[in-house]
Amino acid sequence: MSNRFDKNSLPSRHVSVGPERAPHRSYYYAMGLTEEEISRPFVGVASAGNDSAPCNTTLNAQADICREGVNEGGGMPRRFNTITVTDGIAMGHQGMKASLVSREVIADSVELSVRGHCYDALVGFAGCDKSLPGMMMAMLRLNVPAIFVYGGSILPGVYRGEDVTVVDVFEAVGQHSAGNCPLKELTALEKVACPGHGACGGQFTANTMACVGEAIGLSLPSSNMVPAAYKSREEIARAAGKQVMTLVENNLRPRDICTREAFENAARVVAATGGSTNAGLHLPAMAHEAGIDFGLDDVTAMFRDTPYIADLKPGGRYVASDLHDAGGVYMVMKSLMRENLLHPDCITVTGKTLGENIEEVTWNPDQKVVYDVKAPITPTGGVVGLKGSLAPEGAIVKIAGMQRLSFTGPARVFECEEDAFAAVEARDIAEGCVIVIRNEGPRGGPGMREMLATTAALYGQGMGEKVALITDGRFSGATRGFCIGHVGPEAAMGGPIGLVQDGDTISIDAEAGTIDLHVDDAELEKRRESWKEHPNEYGSGAIWRYAQNVGPAANGAVTHPGAVEERHVFADI
Repeated sequence: MSNRFDKNSLPSRHVSVGPERAPHRSYYYAMGLTEEEISRPFVGVASAGNDSAPCNTTLNAQADICREGVNEGGGMPRRFNTITVTDGIAMGHQGMKASLVSREVIADSVELSVRGHCYDALVGFAGCDKSLPGMMMAMLRLNVPAIFVYGGSILPGVYRGEDVTVVDVFEAVGQHSAGNCPLKELTALEKVACPGHGACGGQFTANTMACVGEAIGLSLPSSNMVPAAYKSREEIARAAGKQVMTLVENNLRPRDICTREAFENAARVVAATGGSTNAGLHLPAMAHEAGIDFGLDDVTAMFRDTPYIADLKPGGRYVASDLHDAGGVYMVMKSLMRENLLHPDCITVTGKTLGENIEEVTWNPDQKVVYDVKAPITPTGGVVGLKGSLAPEGAIVKIAGMQRLSFTGPARVFECEEDAFAAVEARDIAEGCVIVIRNEGPRGGPGMREMLATTAALYGQGMGEKVALITDGRFSGATRGFCIGHVGPEAAMGGPIGLVQDGDTISIDAEAGTIDLHVDDAELEKRRESWKEHPNEYGSGAIWRYAQNVGPAANGAVTHPGAVEERHVFADI
């Protein structure tokens, strides 16, 4: 099979072809490879598998099965691992400052492993939030033929006859602090909410970015919503390994697939599914790796006129396994195509266009998860962009499932999440106020923490839509309520959010897309003269280094110049 490939035009020639590479080949012989196997293209099989959380526990096994597919396709698989930081465990304490930083470390580590060993292609397996965009960013950065595989979501837990997810546990913490959930019930819930392997089951960040993988064309059709526990995940892993060899043969690369139009398709699917606000951070970062200018404004422009059609948690009723049973991401895209809301001509890893893949899908009229686009849940997307005097660079809010879309109230300012959470736990938050949590942006945090512990506690206390919460940090895809994140410029960069004082009037209108601070310019200028950057605790290490390099959230919170400044593409070495 290997005669399909001209090794002399592939990166792996630098470690396997010619008399001068005899020392390199000796290492491969040491691992049991034959001369014929060394003559094949080398395929990196990257896994974010580990024992840190159920999101990642099946990834190594799936990656090993992928190796069988690579072999069948005529390649030589080389598995390696990267890290993850699991948000559900990092949430609500200093560990969350490592989460977004891990996205860059994942992308960098995959890049370095592929570069160092001169791999010709890549299949990447990811399960938890930041490992999905991190893996896809590496694929776009390297631009070798690549396929992204999601490890699959967890099945829902069952408590008192109802499907539950980890978000129910976070919200039960708030109910407990309000005296409405006895500790015995909280303990019983926590023991059944996550019944096995797989990533969080609602349309939170992991499942949102898994949908992106299919919508943008880097994943095999109808693959990513298959739960982690299903045996069919083995078939998907094997198929990915085999198909990546076809991509090598045809020299079909990630940047051929992930065009601007493909990013627009991905943004529409995020909005249509009521996906995570974190997509407003990860899509620009992925585009940056491909040299495409696609920032928060571009993402939210797609959100603005995309109907919300998938009834998924946290705003809706169903979880990822239900979406799989209903037909998966392609069922969502089948519906969107009825109103010509997608670009059908984008090529995908199948070698066919998105439109051709969608044509092969039969609409399922009996399912209840995905609505007909002509009769949506709401006529505009589940995620909305905001701009105004408080956020000149923009902000983002998830409105899926919300009844109240505008809010005006006095500011209650906190300099970090811990202070805000303590006030929530103490029931020291007045109805009608706008909670402001600042110094939590990419640079100021550092690391742009998610605020699920705080927002879930508010919701558990019945305050979810009785207050608004604004931050230059992030929210979990599991967050619900009037919660505005990614406010830019962040406080550490001198943004208006750093000038807000207790009692200032703030107004938000998610229908109009505005967020404004009602303080006159003269007063703001006076405050600006006395403003000083809030110090953080990091004077060294990875988080310090991240803070020195990270850019604004509106551009994806990236840490390097991206493809527009690259002097060569790895795949062409």
